[in-house]
Amino acid sequence: MSSRPSPSGRVKKLMRKDLLGLEGYQPIVPPEVLSEEAEVPVESVIKLDGNENPYGCSPRVQRSLASYPFYHIYPDPEQREVRKALEGYVGVGAEHIIAGAGSDELIDLVLRLFLEPGDEVINFVPTFGMYPFSTEVCGGKVVSVLRDKAYAIDIAKAKEVVGKKTKVIFIASPNNPTGNTTPEQDILKLVETGRVVVVDEAYYEFSGISVAPLVPEYENLIVLRSFSKWAGLAGLRIGYGIFPSSMVEHLLSIKQPYNVNLAAQVAVNESMADIEYLQGTVKAIISERERLLKKLKKIKFIKPFPSAANFIFCPVVKGNAQRIHQELRRRGIFVRYFDTPLLRNSLRISVGKPEHSDALIEALQKIGGKGSGK
Repeated sequence: MSSRPSPSGRVKKLMRKDLLGLEGYQPIVPPEVLSEEAEVPVESVIKLDGNENPYGCSPRVQRSLASYPFYHIYPDPEQREVRKALEGYVGVGAEHIIAGAGSDELIDLVLRLFLEPGDEVINFVPTFGMYPFSTEVCGGKVVSVLRDKAYAIDIAKAKEVVGKKTKVIFIASPNNPTGNTTPEQDILKLVETGRVVVVDEAYYEFSGISVAPLVPEYENLIVLRSFSKWAGLAGLRIGYGIFPSSMVEHLLSIKQPYNVNLAAQVAVNESMADIEYLQGTVKAIISERERLLKKLKKIKFIKPFPSAANFIFCPVVKGNAQRIHQELRRRGIFVRYFDTPLLRNSLRISVGKPEHSDALIEALQKIGGKGSGK
């Protein structure tokens, strides 16, 4: 028998060895899949696992997407209309703004621009899983710094691990999945290190706290935002970043030329023209967040954390989070379950409509001892 490797073996040898063992990011799945898994009708699915806006996008977006006549034309590679539309909302000039296929793409672009093999990225854990995932894909090394018991960033610890190979520091504020914000003075202390500090403000509209106006003052401060959460455009994959103008030219030159599709560009323009409607849904979610938090505090086997986002982080203090997660799934209610070392035995619950919260609370009360057992 021939000892030559099979074709698949030969091809595998050509692959990057550092990626062969990489674990993929764990995404959420659409309602149709959840419906099939739980054997409940799709219209009965209560989806509280993806931090999506339950009220959807602006009605103007739906109308414009249906009537737009130029889908056969490539989109503007320089995103001129989108960047101009965002100027007034963000409060900085278009020369500081770049849009992406979700903020996930912008995370990847920043790392592509700054990382060489072996360069380091500081990540404050627990936090959003795309930072370490994209770092490893781009050939970098993740340096994890533990948050404290309140999930705040320890600036002293962070500065201790900044080294010659440190290129980028990620801060999610509000943090996902814990919902807390990072004070501006702490962010600026990290900016003082001279490394590129990326503040991910995906949930900005629910907190009202931003460092975006400071970006033009610093050559190493970046702010990322998303239309997925507050504007109900998660399915169109559109986000944007606020960058020092010196970076923008380089980022535009390395991105895919048509990275933001025409439907997403139309949706951004119409969303910006219907801010009042969208702010109304944001206010409804914030109000429901506070109502839900009060109700969750009465459930004895979980400890909900106050949140500045559109979700509530709930460690299970008595019992088994996985079992509670499964019991909720049986009832067609889907929340996010965490089984990682720093988030062991925890749930994250997206804020839905009042009727979603009521169904969740009723289910948790019924689960009671069954779900909270060992």
